[in-house]
Amino acid sequence: MYLPKSSNQDDIRQRSGADYALSATGIAGPTGGTPDKPAGLVFIGLATSIGTRVQHHLLNFDRETFKVFVSQTALDMLLRNLLGRT
Repeated sequence: MYLPKSSNQDDIRQRSGADYALSATGIAGPTGGTPDKPAGLVFIGLATSIGTRVQHHLLNFDRETFKVFVSQTALDMLLRNLLGRT
């Protein structure tokens, strides 16, 4: 899913002069979740000059695996974009 260019992530990308901006926000757990935002929920974003692409996942991993998955997924989004495979 692409968001409008007015997203916060795109604003940060433009202000920093970067070509790309990666972001992630979520609740790794095992505690801290709510019914609306359960533990394991994460949003990962990539902002480019075209727009901002966002993925969301609801993961059932331990905390360390969660963090590895999120970081690797964000880097994979960037790599796929650089290779033209988005």
